[in-house]
Amino acid sequence: MAYGERAELDPEIASTVDSDVVRTKPKTERLLSVDVLRGLTIAFMILVNNQPGPGAFFELQHAQWNGFTLTDLVFPTFLFLVGLSLVLSTAARLARGASRQTLFLHALRRSAVLALFGIVVNTFPFEHLDRIRFYGVLQRTAICYLVVSTLCLLRTGWKDKAAVAVTCLVVYWVLMRFVPVPGFGTPTHEIPINDPNANLTAWLDRLIFAPQHLYQQVRDPEGLLSTLPAVSTALYGVLAGMWLRTKRATAAKPMGLALAGASMGVAGLLWNYEFPINKKLWTSSYSLWAGGLSLLLLALAVYLIDVKRWGRSGLPADEAPAIYKPLMVFGTNSILAYMVSELLPVAVALIHTANGTVLRVYENWLRGLIPVRGWPELVFGLTVVAVTWAVVYPFYRKRIFLRV
Repeated sequence: MAYGERAELDPEIASTVDSDVVRTKPKTERLLSVDVLRGLTIAFMILVNNQPGPGAFFELQHAQWNGFTLTDLVFPTFLFLVGLSLVLSTAARLARGASRQTLFLHALRRSAVLALFGIVVNTFPFEHLDRIRFYGVLQRTAICYLVVSTLCLLRTGWKDKAAVAVTCLVVYWVLMRFVPVPGFGTPTHEIPINDPNANLTAWLDRLIFAPQHLYQQVRDPEGLLSTLPAVSTALYGVLAGMWLRTKRATAAKPMGLALAGASMGVAGLLWNYEFPINKKLWTSSYSLWAGGLSLLLLALAVYLIDVKRWGRSGLPADEAPAIYKPLMVFGTNSILAYMVSELLPVAVALIHTANGTVLRVYENWLRGLIPVRGWPELVFGLTVVAVTWAVVYPFYRKRIFLRV
């Protein structure tokens, strides 16, 4: 599924994807809850990614190292929704006659294009090509997308996918917990298990790339090894999508999602004592904790929007009420919205005023206008959200979606 497409629930082809879903009469239903939740996630992602000063509110910043803030929920929720949308769209495309080989080739192409988009975002305005950062949000998304796409096309059932997700978590923990880090020692003996620089993930990234190609010179939050538990995060979404496509009553599905989310959250908190929750390392405990919260958010969205039809009274099943449309602008064109929000502030910083100074909205204007800690950063972030929405809205209105 291209990330800008709306998620589709198509029970007709249930049994062609896995044996755990039942074939029913041809029918396609829009999952409005998925579009809305994705839109909310993208809006919040834009907000927290544009907090330019050190005085931003605590929950609008990532945890400095171990720990968790609301901001640390954004990326895993996005990956979770990528997996969810993928399983639904794969089923729909198989029903339309696409072969699994064709879909796999499409997944390869999409992943490559998505990774290229990520490098463009990292490199713009292309002034320091000797310091290209090859890791990034879109690059990690591309890898996870390709892996879960392959699993969805291999006719694996939910138990197989769950086993892969658990295996990724356990293998990552074993590597981070027991494998000595060259030049530093063994975790929990010579070094802490989540030492910022002396960990296996950071060591591997330094082995692959020179310091100028890493986000923090000595490590990268979207590094190679830590993508392993991120694959699990995307698989949680796949499993949620499979659950939503079962023959169970629609009203019962949010409860199943909520129970799974609560269980995963508790498991993550318990594992935190051995392998601390850490977004920058994407620890196994973090993957479970954030995945559990994503499931709870999805359960709430499905219950309110798809079951209770909150705000949808009297409307056709496939028509979105006006109350949700602001979020759907982002939800149906998420990659475009993300790229605009990342490139726009950089482009504005290239503008010079009449006297030759750089146009810096935050430093030159907002900090002076709002001399209260946290608020200039919040206003700046909300401004970027609003401007990004204004840029993407015409695409939504004309039904033009960025497909990769």
